[in-house]
Amino acid sequence: MQKMKIVLATGIYPPDIGGPATYVQNLVSELQKQGCEVIVITYARRKSEIKKPSTAMETGQKLKTRVICVGKRVPILRWFSYACALKKYAKDADIVYVFSSVSCGIPLWLARLKKPKNVLRLGGDFLWERYTDQGGRLGLREFYEKERVMWWIGCRCMAWLLNKFDHIIFSTVWQQKLYKKHYKNLPTHSCIENSLPPSPSLSYFDRSETYTFPLHKKHTPFRLLFMGRFVKFKNLKNLVKAVEMLDGVELTFVGDGPMKCTVQNIRHKILPPDYTEKGDFFADYDLLILPSLTEISSNVALEARASGMPVLLTEETGLSDALRQGMVVRPLKTPEQIRDALVYVMENYERIAQQTTTLCEARPWSKVCEEHVKLFRSFLNTNVSS
Repeated sequence: MQKMKIVLATGIYPPDIGGPATYVQNLVSELQKQGCEVIVITYARRKSEIKKPSTAMETGQKLKTRVICVGKRVPILRWFSYACALKKYAKDADIVYVFSSVSCGIPLWLARLKKPKNVLRLGGDFLWERYTDQGGRLGLREFYEKERVMWWIGCRCMAWLLNKFDHIIFSTVWQQKLYKKHYKNLPTHSCIENSLPPSPSLSYFDRSETYTFPLHKKHTPFRLLFMGRFVKFKNLKNLVKAVEMLDGVELTFVGDGPMKCTVQNIRHKILPPDYTEKGDFFADYDLLILPSLTEISSNVALEARASGMPVLLTEETGLSDALRQGMVVRPLKTPEQIRDALVYVMENYERIAQQTTTLCEARPWSKVCEEHVKLFRSFLNTNVSS
């Protein structure tokens, strides 16, 4: 069977925190175990080429992941640097798999690569995220229904960019249906849902049997955790307002992002991103809360759930019923809604914690990888037959 060369083009990669970083890191490990040659291209504060050990194992040895870092200090110009990296490392690739429609998609267009099939994974929305950065308060679905005129030019540009790809992989059917409604003439597309491994620390093992976790015991004060990017659509200010309405709640932020300075001015504990022993880290807290205006396909929610940790998630989510099983899903847009949901969880904590002790239908990273490899090989077979 032909060995594939796959280049993963992402905006962030560990130690940076965020969904794409987690996804790429785990997918790389599985692709390497499938015998694929894998290179990661990402933005970083300094331009360099580094090699990091991944979790993929081969004859007892850790494989090396080749990571190409492109300097990100100068906006716009960094796109050209990224395009040069793509020309150098992806010109002979079979697949270029892009994890950001604009910050990586535009450099891919600039690179004008001939051989690779260009595939985009969508687990976010550039236009909506820029809208929320400017203070917009609508969720993703409402944004497309109510702000279409305001963002007409942006939507036209995005439609042009999406059609530069050979295929789009959506992380949820929910977003796939939304795009089919609002973007005409999309490239061929499919949906590959995120992983729900038995445990983040064991995510590279293929475990599909029922997995039982220790029962979480409620602490005093109640230990509340937010983990993710510090950006406006995460609704962090309203989260803080809600916590300040309650007694006996201790809030911890873990992450980084444009709102870091704002978060640092809040009188709550802030920790830097840390990908080591995340499962043990979850065990120290009572509840992970994600009150985003929209949370399309949260990796951290799935990681927490896979550790047996209770999760409080916004109802504006694209996760399927199967993946959000065991999570508490509520409207979390306003401080009052967040407060009421927290009160509900604290009053019913023992029952909620009990529901998270068993994970019956794991979706290991090996399964996610198999779906990718099958799709990618179908592109190669099409090229051969044509």
